[in-house]
Amino acid sequence: MQGLVIRNTGSWYDVRTDNGRTVPCKIKGNFRLRGIRSTSPIAIGDRVTIIENSDNTAFISEIADRKNYIIRRASNLSKQSHILAANIDLVLLFFTINHPETSSVFIDRFLASAEAYRIPVAILFNKADLLNNDEKRKMEDFKALYENIGYTCFITSVTEQQGLEKLPTLLKDKITLIAGNSGVGKSALLNHLVPEANAATAELSETHNAGMHTTTFSEMYDLPEGGSLIDIPGVKGFGTFDFEPEEVSHYFRDIFHVAVGCRFNNCMHLEEPNCAVRKAVEDGTIAASRYQAYLSMLGDKEEGKYRPAY
Repeated sequence: MQGLVIRNTGSWYDVRTDNGRTVPCKIKGNFRLRGIRSTSPIAIGDRVTIIENSDNTAFISEIADRKNYIIRRASNLSKQSHILAANIDLVLLFFTINHPETSSVFIDRFLASAEAYRIPVAILFNKADLLNNDEKRKMEDFKALYENIGYTCFITSVTEQQGLEKLPTLLKDKITLIAGNSGVGKSALLNHLVPEANAATAELSETHNAGMHTTTFSEMYDLPEGGSLIDIPGVKGFGTFDFEPEEVSHYFRDIFHVAVGCRFNNCMHLEEPNCAVRKAVEDGTIAASRYQAYLSMLGDKEEGKYRPAY
């Protein structure tokens, strides 16, 4: 019997079968023998085959080929991966200028990973209602930067229900992953779009201006107008996984576009002569923040190195 993985509680998975039932499942042990270097070989959004047991549970026996997935390096095991979600049509990536502050390096790393698997991303600049004038200008600058690169951007206040009008149309009939640091408003957006979700929300830590985890498990929710939202625990660091250094620039749209002007076609944009990318950074055509994120990703291949939380 086939189905869709809609919830992950750590050791159990809820699978919605093609005839509409939800069955609690575990993984058959032979998944551990297939060389999958992951903290969990099953992800929300996976299509799977299950073998039912007499007690109304089942074993997951097979995973269908994935069309894409979002993956990062596992935070506690640097040689393993953590697949956040699979078979997704869109990512809503939250960017908060403050309350809490999101690092642009985190955003750029996430965007590069999505680019590698050809997953469209829309960026939500949330909590706009809490910003002072300087922070609003910073937000507008980042919005202009990412829109010029080609990403769809929204300025929102989920709690005030501002800037959300276009989201239902954008999300209709898509499987969408909502992602970002803890405390940026993901659960509040889920509750707005799917009121029956009743996702827990929490205040920021005043000491560190950081969000606290409210989502414990990954889960998929049906949208009233069609489509689904995947809610996952807040992501702090985003260590990239299995990127070869010479590939990294391909996943930065702005850098890749300018790189055709480099003297060498294998230019790494470090110290090579006549590098069009470094020149573009110097004259402001490529944002310095984007170039720094690119350099940080080149460092991910260093032995034993794991990107710290941002």
